[in-house]
Amino acid sequence: MNAAAIATKRIALVGCGAIGHAVLELLRGDAAARVVRVVIPSRDHAAARTALRSLAPEAEVAAGIDLGAGAPDLVVECAGHAAIVEHVLPALAAGVPAVVASIGALHDSTLATQLADAAVAGGTQVQLVSGAIGAVDALAAAALGGLERVHYIGRKPPQGWRGTPAEALCDLGTLTEARTLFDGSAREAARLYPKNANVAATVSLAGIGLDDTRATLIADPGVRRNVHRLVAEGAFGKLDLTIENEPLAANPKTSALTVYSIVRAIHNATRVIAL
Repeated sequence: MNAAAIATKRIALVGCGAIGHAVLELLRGDAAARVVRVVIPSRDHAAARTALRSLAPEAEVAAGIDLGAGAPDLVVECAGHAAIVEHVLPALAAGVPAVVASIGALHDSTLATQLADAAVAGGTQVQLVSGAIGAVDALAAAALGGLERVHYIGRKPPQGWRGTPAEALCDLGTLTEARTLFDGSAREAARLYPKNANVAATVSLAGIGLDDTRATLIADPGVRRNVHRLVAEGAFGKLDLTIENEPLAANPKTSALTVYSIVRAIHNATRVIAL
C-alpha cells in the first residue's frame, strides 16, 4: 500500500550484513525513509563505503550513533545482542525510538528490562518486529483472553543450521532425514540458537513468555524453504499457522520475510496509515 508520509524520517541503521544490505535495497529511493548513518565496527568502514555508494550514497558510515544535534529520528537494529546494548539502549534513553530485529537476544531477561527502562527514561518506544512469522497480532490479542499453550516449530534445511550447536549434534552435510536439534523452552532455544530462534522469542513475547512457550528446532533435508509453524490454544480457540519462507540468499539462517518485516516497521513509522 502506498500512503502519504507523515514526514521524512532520518534513520540510523545499525548493522550492514546480509539483512542490513537487503533493507537498504528495499529503501533505496524512498524519500520518506532516509538512511543517514550506517553503524558498523570501524574495521569494516572502508568496505562498507564502497558497497553503500549505490545503496545509500548520502549515508555516513560510523562506529556509533550521533545522539547530539545530528540525532536520527529512528534507529533500526539488525546486528545482534551486542548492538542492542551498545547502540539501541543509549538511543532510547536519549529519546530516539528504535526498531529491533534481534529479538532472540531478549532471552536475557536483564536486557529486556534494560530496553524497557531505557525507553521509559527517554519517553519513547521500542518496536520488536514480527520477523519471519505471521499472526503475531492475533497471538498477542489472544493472550489478553488467556492462552493455555503456545508451541513453535522451526524447520530449516541443514545448511541453515551451520555455525550453530547443531554441528556438534550431527553431520549436517550428510543428513538424509529430519533431525530434531532442540525441544524445550523458547528461552533456551533463543540462548542456544540466537541467530535462528528469533521467531521463537517473538511468539513467546507476544504470548505466554519465553519459559512457558515450547520450541522445537529441526534440520530437515526434505525442505528447501525455512518453515515456521505456530500452534496456540486458549480462550479464543485455536491458532495453527504454517509459513514457508524463502531463505535470504546471502544468509540461509534468515528468512527473507524478516527483511520485509523490518521495512514494514519503518514504513509504519513514516506513513499516515499504518497496518
